[in-house]
Amino acid sequence: MWWHSIIGNVSAGNMGWIIFGFIGQIMFTMRFITQWLASEKAKKTVVPQSFWIYSILGSAVLSIYAIYRRDPVFLLGQLPSVFIYFRNIMLNRKSEVQPANSNSLDV
Repeated sequence: MWWHSIIGNVSAGNMGWIIFGFIGQIMFTMRFITQWLASEKAKKTVVPQSFWIYSILGSAVLSIYAIYRRDPVFLLGQLPSVFIYFRNIMLNRKSEVQPANSNSLDV
């Protein structure tokens, strides 16, 4: 079977981790799909809130997988991004709360 030539003989526990890693990759990929569909619908480039949520979920799962694999390169590529994605959600929420044309001075 072609699958065994790719992953070899894998124990049930390790197969669970591989599936977990694939789930993280699928979540991370969903961010691009949702962004693409939202942009097509709006007929311009937009970044919906779901993009950031999928980004956080995918990066978090992939970070856990990288820890399990003891892969510092993969971990360094994913883990810091989680905080950046959270920050973008906070910035989006802040901009939704504040009026767009606020001319008040903060004193």
